Amino acid sequence: MKTKTHKILAENKNERSKCLVYTRVMGYHRPVESFNIGKKGEHQQRTHFEETIIY
Repeated sequence: MKTKTHKILAENKNERSKCLVYTRVMGYHRPVESFNIGKKGEHQQRTHFEETIIY
């Protein structure tokens, strides 16, 4: 099943570049791609903090 998003990504494939995601581990920043299998799974299960503005 192809969606509109997949079509846009396919059309612009040559303009895309790899994006490195870093996370803070034990006081320093580290790229997620260098994690072992277990740590990558743990990273995917994390919930991200979203701050809301209260007026």
